[in-house]
Amino acid sequence: MRKIFAFIKPYRFPMWIAIVLMLVELAVELFHPLLLARIIDEGVVAGDIDIVIRWGLIMIGMSFLAFLSGVINSFYAAHVSQSTGFDLRQSMYTRVQSFAYSKLQNFETSSLITRMTNDVTQIQNTIFMSLRIMMRAPLLVIGGTIMAFVVNAKLALFLVVTIPILIFFLIWMMKKGGSMFREVQNKLDQLNHVMRENLKGIRIIKAFVRRNHEGKRFNKDNEQLKDQTIKALRLMEVTMPVLLLLMNGAIIGVLWFGAIDVGANQAQVGEVVAIINYATRITSALTVFSMIIIVFSRARASAARIDEVLSTETGMEDGDIETAIEQSKQSDTHIEFNHVTFNYPRSQKDVLKDLSFYVKRGETVAILGATGSGKSSLFQLIPRLYDPKKGSISIDGIDLREWEMGKLRQMMGYVPQESLLFTGSIKENLSWGRKESTEREMEASARAAQIHDTIAALPKQYETRIGQKGVNLSGGQKQRISIARALIRQPCILLLDDSTSALDMKTERKFLKALEEYPCTTLIITQKIKTAMAADRIFLLDQGRMLACGSHEELLKDSDLYQQIAQSQLGKEETHHV
Repeated sequence: MRKIFAFIKPYRFPMWIAIVLMLVELAVELFHPLLLARIIDEGVVAGDIDIVIRWGLIMIGMSFLAFLSGVINSFYAAHVSQSTGFDLRQSMYTRVQSFAYSKLQNFETSSLITRMTNDVTQIQNTIFMSLRIMMRAPLLVIGGTIMAFVVNAKLALFLVVTIPILIFFLIWMMKKGGSMFREVQNKLDQLNHVMRENLKGIRIIKAFVRRNHEGKRFNKDNEQLKDQTIKALRLMEVTMPVLLLLMNGAIIGVLWFGAIDVGANQAQVGEVVAIINYATRITSALTVFSMIIIVFSRARASAARIDEVLSTETGMEDGDIETAIEQSKQSDTHIEFNHVTFNYPRSQKDVLKDLSFYVKRGETVAILGATGSGKSSLFQLIPRLYDPKKGSISIDGIDLREWEMGKLRQMMGYVPQESLLFTGSIKENLSWGRKESTEREMEASARAAQIHDTIAALPKQYETRIGQKGVNLSGGQKQRISIARALIRQPCILLLDDSTSALDMKTERKFLKALEEYPCTTLIITQKIKTAMAADRIFLLDQGRMLACGSHEELLKDSDLYQQIAQSQLGKEETHHV
């Protein structure tokens, strides 16, 4: 919770205004029974109507003051809660963006969404209700008890004995509820994960007629969330009957012994009425405690989950070498892997094993290998999404750990295996690669990626809206827009992770020809021999190791595996002819 309080600090001034206004309301509520006792004893019993009118008008005036204070208090309480929620979401988003890829995998995507929405909302509501209602409840209990002592110490003893017992009971309930509501939030994470997975794969679910199966998965997690929530709420609901039982017992004691004292002239009727009034107000305040327990228990669980994100280390230390990008672009960039071994977090299996190679400046290298040979893993090390377990990777002779990550990644154009486009226009998606790019540069990169003619044929051309994840585009169109987005960066290093798989041979050949005009070091992961043939060199990976390296002709002579791959795709005669 300490981290949460740090987010409230910038709003101390409006928070104190809200607290002062809440105290004004509280003061009015505490003084009303005292004035009521005076009206009864000095006005009603004595038959003095002037006293009744005078103090009655004062009570009405105080009520109006309390009403005005409550309205203004709500404004400032909302300001503090909403501003704190805004800062929390902003800070969490920034923190998540700074995570190394390995750290990001510690959290489910659905869990991060829940934490930045549902959990932050719980904190917002708790802050608002604390400044508006919940902080007043314990103060009313304390103030009401003190005022009851002022009125009649003997009768107030019933409250003094009862209230501490209730407070200890409520503290225990809050601790118990905190752990239970934390489990509720975890169940909500699981349900969101299933929902996200279903929505993401809705087409494949429909194609394989698996709606009933996925429905059962959803129902199972939904049932678990419902059961856990009911279990937590049932425990919380025990609070109210216990509170009412003990407090009503205290009120009966006050009435019983108060009547005796009035008959013996040891107390006045107004005093008994005032004590009962304080007791009922304390009871109403204590009944709010059941809501307070639920809200604070959920807030405590949510705060712990938020704190987990904010306290997680980014996982990678940024370098401090700010190599000028423009200086790097004056000469093409070389890449060197030096005895690199790598495994993913929470996995003991090495996906890259003692891998060493050197890619010269301006060279185009094709990387081939079976599924699981480590091709994509190799690509993820170059922009430093992960660090190797052993060995080193350098660009222009500088170890990646020494580069400032922002500068390093700005040098690169990366097209992932699964093309990801954002909701917006084609123009917005292209400028996502480089914000300050001009329309001419967009068109040039689109032409190189062989997508300009397709875009020009659309009704709104570059202003055409793209659906979520490019749902209204074909696989090849999405790949080519992704390639154009990478080319518009004018990268020093271009990484193409099997990103021409959906292109026909003619379109791919035109793209590779256009790519020659870009003075960058290019690495292409591909399964196509004809694509690899266009590269200067070919790396053949097998189970994380470099099996062979050389040109197409050299590998045909020296690598049996490469010969088999080439023959399976080109045929024996064509392979021999090449």
